Amino acid sequence: MAASDEGRPPRQPPLSDLQTRLRSELGRIDEQLGALLSSMDRLQGLLDAVVAISREVELPAVLQRIVTTAMDLVGARYGALGVLAESGELEQFITAGLSEKERADLAGTDLPRGRGVLGHLIHHPDPLRVEDIPTHPSSAGFPAGHPRMRTLLGVAISVRGEIYGDLYLSERLDGQPFDVHDENVVIALASAAGIAIENVRLFERIRIGAEQFQRLLLPTLPDLSPFTAAAIYRPAAEPSQLGGDWYDAITLPEGAVAVVIGDVVGHDLHAAAAMAATRNMLRALLFEHRNPPGAVLAQLDRTLERLTDHPVTTATLARIEPEGAGWRLYWSSAGHVPPLLITPDRRVDILLAEPGLPLGVDTGQPRPNHSHPLAPATTVVFFTDGLVEHPCHSIDDSLDALAGLAGAHAGLPLPEFVRTLAEHHPSDGHDDMAILALRTPPA
Repeated sequence: MAASDEGRPPRQPPLSDLQTRLRSELGRIDEQLGALLSSMDRLQGLLDAVVAISREVELPAVLQRIVTTAMDLVGARYGALGVLAESGELEQFITAGLSEKERADLAGTDLPRGRGVLGHLIHHPDPLRVEDIPTHPSSAGFPAGHPRMRTLLGVAISVRGEIYGDLYLSERLDGQPFDVHDENVVIALASAAGIAIENVRLFERIRIGAEQFQRLLLPTLPDLSPFTAAAIYRPAAEPSQLGGDWYDAITLPEGAVAVVIGDVVGHDLHAAAAMAATRNMLRALLFEHRNPPGAVLAQLDRTLERLTDHPVTTATLARIEPEGAGWRLYWSSAGHVPPLLITPDRRVDILLAEPGLPLGVDTGQPRPNHSHPLAPATTVVFFTDGLVEHPCHSIDDSLDALAGLAGAHAGLPLPEFVRTLAEHHPSDGHDDMAILALRTPPA
């Protein structure tokens, strides 16, 4: 019998066994593919989250985005970010996920003091996962009105090697405790969050420095008696941009006053330096000659062309002189937005008139002059296009909106009036803006 089996092939397992083993192997491969796809989804979610956080340029928005993004990545119901003071105590606590009722129940509750499990992470900044908060050795209970929480995932956020704060997540939506995958994702997010926080703080320092530099280049309005005047400058929303907006006002002989406002194209040191040079040159021309505003702008344009590598600039130059019992406004525009005129009865007119070309385009073109009578207690408002430009609205609609805003607040003292226009402007805030308002003496 043994001899007769020597030439035969080995016996194959039954077909049913092969199918079982094949199904098992396919199931294992399917699980591995599912885990791989899940990991890829988490990685893509993490990358999207880092990009979203990095787009924010204001610190409060960055901190709030960090909390909500972490919640989304691990499917948490609640999230919070505790910012630490230099003393190591909590100075700010940003929360997300609370319902309106839960927030109402917590109304009047003091800022967390960094005790209990929260305090544990402050004093031991290693990642912390807790499956049952009340049984944790550091647990100190919840304040009155606080929603009951069982699970916790905590990760410290460092900025330049120093602990900036702690990110807390609680209660996965699926009811499961946080796992090691959740921990790894949040640790990676915390690293990106630290960089985003540092970038925003750097942007803020740059913005403050740029704004201070810009303000140093702008004059303090002199005493323009018998006129009253007020001016305001607001930087662009983009933190790192210097602006080319400028204004000036000076008294002239025989009771006249000159006012100018302009905008140098560009947002850099070159534009800021050109703005300062233009303003100083124009002052000299105003003191030297009593020519109409259009002639002064033409002379300024020719001088800039000969002496400087000057960028394109828009400007409005105006002079107000006594006329009978009132005053007369003379002005010329170099491609600038028109001023507003507000009568004592709060009627607002947009002084639309033929504009000349901006400075730096063609010195051979004529510069038109315009004039308008001014009654006593009339306000003239000069401004730059950053006050009215909006990508979704036409310039005419924005001018009409500004005119309505000016008429509604025309009774305010001038400093408060220009501040109101700057705070409630119809533009999108992408550009810097300057406003100068001048009011003729009352009768």
